[in-house]
Amino acid sequence: MADLTWRYADTFEYMDHTRAGFGPAMICVACNGGIQGKESHDALPETPDEIADSVAAAYEAGASMVHVHARDSRDFTLGARRADEWYAVNSKIRERCPDIVINNTTGGDLTMSMEERLSCLDAGPDVASLNLTPDMSRFTMKARRAPLAHPREEMEVDACIAFTYGIVEQFAAEMKKRGIRPEMETYHSGGAWVMRDLIERKLVEPPYLIQTVMGAQTASYPTPEHVIALLRELPDQSVWLCSGIGPFQLPLTTLALLMGGHARVGLEDNLYYARGRRFTDNAEAVRRVVRIAGELNRKIATPAQTRVLLGLPAKSKAIPSNRKSA
Repeated sequence: MADLTWRYADTFEYMDHTRAGFGPAMICVACNGGIQGKESHDALPETPDEIADSVAAAYEAGASMVHVHARDSRDFTLGARRADEWYAVNSKIRERCPDIVINNTTGGDLTMSMEERLSCLDAGPDVASLNLTPDMSRFTMKARRAPLAHPREEMEVDACIAFTYGIVEQFAAEMKKRGIRPEMETYHSGGAWVMRDLIERKLVEPPYLIQTVMGAQTASYPTPEHVIALLRELPDQSVWLCSGIGPFQLPLTTLALLMGGHARVGLEDNLYYARGRRFTDNAEAVRRVVRIAGELNRKIATPAQTRVLLGLPAKSKAIPSNRKSA
């Protein structure tokens, strides 16, 4: 896999890679999320077994990386706050998908402390998400009705997760100490300042895995011109992964494949195959992006190729022994 990293927005590099053929496309499946659950779609997995089943189907469809949110077993409407719950999820994924790249979230849910967001790192992921900027949102959370576990009423949410330079640096340092590759998530051009701060402080090392999140509230507008503007700000030796929220998932992940980048799909980001028709499960979302990549003459990266692309060890990490945490 020659030329694993390059400047995606450089005109002449793009033309050279188009002539030579782009490398294999990495497909990441974002299988659930930390906020919406089965009240929004009955295929959204919540328990460790449900998550492992959903990931296994997406893995068979072509996903080489999974971005996963463990849930709090005491209340499925919340993200996991304890390392043992992350262990339960990661170990079941690893049993079903021996070589998939496990990418745990440090985003969690809207009510977590920063220390609770770090609990996933003790469960041995290959990669962990690293939000680079504050995350502000306002929306209505759908009511969760019985017989679903942990029912609750509809809620109006107006929240901000206050990631600061110091917090981002702390998260990156904890990942580096454990040999975990950060997935730097940038929602707008302000993230470029933080990437460079992390690089200058030697808290992240190349290749830099960077995800552009398009269509989220307070993110850059989800258009090709804004994607290209963000790409111009990426550091050298970057691996670009693109996600699109809701109706923007299909056009922007297709754009990423056209430009030689990599695609994230899944029910965390988008529930609908088309207007009025929901995805049946995460695997269907993966199968569609695999099909599109094929039409664009892009091969699909295997987990082994994804590990090379991201500078990860060839052998998947052993999930550490279950350690209970309070």
